[in-house]
Amino acid sequence: MASCVQYRLIIRDVNTLQILQLYTCLDQIQYIEWSSDSLFILCAMYKRGIVQVWSLEQPDWHCKIDEGSAGLVASCWSPDGRHILNTTEFHLRITVWSLCTKSVSYIKYPKACQQEYVLAPPGRGVSSPSGMHVRDQPQCATYCECCTEIWSAVVGLPVPGGGLRLVQVPVLRMSGIAFTKDGRYMALAERRDCKDFISLFVCSDWQLLRHFDTETQDLFGIEWAPNGCVLAVWDTCLEYKILLYSLDGRLLSTYRAYEWSLGIKSIAWSPSSQFLAIGSYDEKVRILNHVTWKKITEFEHPATITNPKTIVYKEVEKSPSVETERLSFPRRALASSLFSAQSKYNIPNAVWIWDIQKLKLFVVLEQLGAIQSFQWDPLQPRLAICTGNSKVYLWSPAGCVSVQVPMEGDFQILSLCWHSSGDSVALLSKDNFCVCYLEREEVK
Repeated sequence: MASCVQYRLIIRDVNTLQILQLYTCLDQIQYIEWSSDSLFILCAMYKRGIVQVWSLEQPDWHCKIDEGSAGLVASCWSPDGRHILNTTEFHLRITVWSLCTKSVSYIKYPKACQQEYVLAPPGRGVSSPSGMHVRDQPQCATYCECCTEIWSAVVGLPVPGGGLRLVQVPVLRMSGIAFTKDGRYMALAERRDCKDFISLFVCSDWQLLRHFDTETQDLFGIEWAPNGCVLAVWDTCLEYKILLYSLDGRLLSTYRAYEWSLGIKSIAWSPSSQFLAIGSYDEKVRILNHVTWKKITEFEHPATITNPKTIVYKEVEKSPSVETERLSFPRRALASSLFSAQSKYNIPNAVWIWDIQKLKLFVVLEQLGAIQSFQWDPLQPRLAICTGNSKVYLWSPAGCVSVQVPMEGDFQILSLCWHSSGDSVALLSKDNFCVCYLEREEVK
């Protein structure tokens, strides 16, 4: 586990929290990220335009990357963990630095897409505003068949009783860069002559594979399907449009749900790549299939739950008599925060969980406070939620519980992330973090 305090980088053992390494950077650290094999960690200091890289195997080895007058606004690892991609100020270019050969490559015209917290593949670790970063363990490179059975609009939900599935974790990145899950290709959104383009690069040598224009007014984001065969490209929220491209640049389909209103807020692929969920500003989630790319269903967020089979967990300060299942969260923009708990628009205080097999609402979790973050356990159907107070909420098919963090003072949990083993979860506040260790029940 890595954390930073001003200009110090601290590496701890995740089980004991014992300090293993302590590094000193040149300035205050603003972003940290593990390499895919967890052998290196980068520390970005955007104000000075500098990135420092440290090695866990060789503590005396270090690397310094200085972008100079070009400045620095974003930095991330390539999938192989041996190249670093730096985006300069004003998005003039992306510089690719090789740690092995010390070579430098330049990619021009990157589009200035919005920075956001997104779900990234395993091995990339977790980064948060408070500067905490959790090291992931290596996992299998493909999804198991059982991983595709149940899937929520946030991430894939594991099947009870077995089957390892890959878990995605939040990491800060530019939404105009996307890597395939196998790490072979990178898609880059570009802006030239007031038009949007997509460039596909081979990550092994950074050679251009395909270059094509997109039918977008102002491209907002791109996202690969987990199988790496389809690239989803969506337009600005002012126009509802999502385009699906193949690896060779062919336009497979274009989907529009409506016109003349605010459109797409976020998207999420199912682990099997068979479904694409689209969250919209009209408070609905639409599910597209991978065969015809047509809508197979849409999920609404009703204020009243009428299905008696739908379970509603409601947080209360004390136990009043409940005579109705009417939910008290705001009606507007519920779908806006379905995939990203860091939404800026009317963050709801409810989490909706759907069963994709049956295409119906399964559970609603209503909290007293606004949802700040939520994430699935990597190995079993268990969801951790935080709402900005000193409690962490855990849901599983067996029920829902809240756990008070035993710390002095006001510890407001703003984000969280699971360890890859599912035995612990890191809880982050603005200035501190703690680790919650969970006892795993033995299977008889």
